Amino acid sequence: YTNCLGTLWTGNKRYLWIDLGAGPVDYGPALSGDGVLPRGEFHPLAAAHGRPKSEKTLLADLASLIYSAYQVLVVPPLRIPVHFENTLTVELIHIHASENVDSSGLDWNEIEKSFRNEANDGELLFGNQSLEFKRYSVNYEECSICSFAVSRSINSFTSRFLFDNYTLIVSEYLDSKRLHQILSDSAEEFRRVAGLPEEEFGSRVLPVYVFDLDYHTILLLDRYHQSIAFRDMVIAVRTRTAQTVSDYSCNGRHVFTRTRELQRPLVGSILQSMWGVSPTHLLWSPTHNSTLVDYTWSVGQTPFGPFSEVMSLSFVQKDAARRNFLLTSLNYSLTSAIDVLESIDAHGGDRNLLKQKQHVEFIQRWHLFRYKLDKAVSALSHFDFEMAFYYIKSSDHDLYAIHDLVYTASQEIEASLVCFKDPPFPWAALSFSAVGFLALSYVYAKRDKIFRNKRKQF
Repeated sequence: YTNCLGTLWTGNKRYLWIDLGAGPVDYGPALSGDGVLPRGEFHPLAAAHGRPKSEKTLLADLASLIYSAYQVLVVPPLRIPVHFENTLTVELIHIHASENVDSSGLDWNEIEKSFRNEANDGELLFGNQSLEFKRYSVNYEECSICSFAVSRSINSFTSRFLFDNYTLIVSEYLDSKRLHQILSDSAEEFRRVAGLPEEEFGSRVLPVYVFDLDYHTILLLDRYHQSIAFRDMVIAVRTRTAQTVSDYSCNGRHVFTRTRELQRPLVGSILQSMWGVSPTHLLWSPTHNSTLVDYTWSVGQTPFGPFSEVMSLSFVQKDAARRNFLLTSLNYSLTSAIDVLESIDAHGGDRNLLKQKQHVEFIQRWHLFRYKLDKAVSALSHFDFEMAFYYIKSSDHDLYAIHDLVYTASQEIEASLVCFKDPPFPWAALSFSAVGFLALSYVYAKRDKIFRNKRKQF
């Protein structure tokens, strides 16, 4: 098994280690792909290694690395919108094919501990939130939907290898999108067949389906992944095969994937689906209007990527988990405020829609709403998530009052029909037009007599 050593480390608290004396290192896709951290003069800290270079070059490389850390670690992108719920429930559903369940590499206690420790320290949840873990065991042979989903999702692909000569090898994989569609369409039937209780109302429930199959060949999701996160569920798979060679390399050596070890991939997938945390190797670029891949920060303490072995969470994941709730709520508040302003504009403006007393209350509520949003953004920039959460929730009351004012005023509007008199007939204009027309007609008819004397002059 390959241990990928790097020069970067993100701590549990908000600090970051960069070893300028270590390296150079290279890790990323082995053959082709984006996000590789190469050895040589294009290394982020190339000026610290190799032939001597100017101090400005080193400072430029270091500044580039710090800017990358700001984008990926301090303000990481929001993977999916996550709405605030008081209760978060993770359902760990283990679908196994044999009676003797092998728990090695799939210790539910370790997975739960990774989140419990941070939740108890108040670094993953807000004050009134609770996190629950529920475990269920399903026999694969007794679950008809499970076998149907797996059989319908299996696809094959060919790979070309060079032994004594070039050889084509056919391998199988699971199509995650088809598997997700089958499980989504048959969610109620699956719960009935598997004997699972109904989902609780008023809480956000994330089912985690782990297919522990009795296969003796490699069977991954979409050819490369042990676990994949969706908006409404997490799907993971493992077979009897212990390890395989991945398409990544680190410091000149291939990275091996231990396919029986699902704890770390599941922690990363749960973070993505439940809290909307983006993997450390994915970065949204407004310039490219797409997602970029950069494995610079995929070493050290991170549950994402193939180069780290650590399952614990750093400050990057813990801050992003709470920040994503706030960003989603903030976006909802702004969108709702824009909707109410458009409604006011459609009714002719605030002064035409609202009466004097209503207009005064509207102005007061609006300024208070803006003040609370400014305070929330300020607290968010200082990593004071509890204070930002307080101001955002408080602003919801003002926003609700504004909506109520506009709705009440719009209901009081009465349609009326105002009749008006027809304008008088324009006799004067018609008379002048008639006289002018007759004059022109007379001149045209007598044109020979009128212009005769002038023609004789020439």
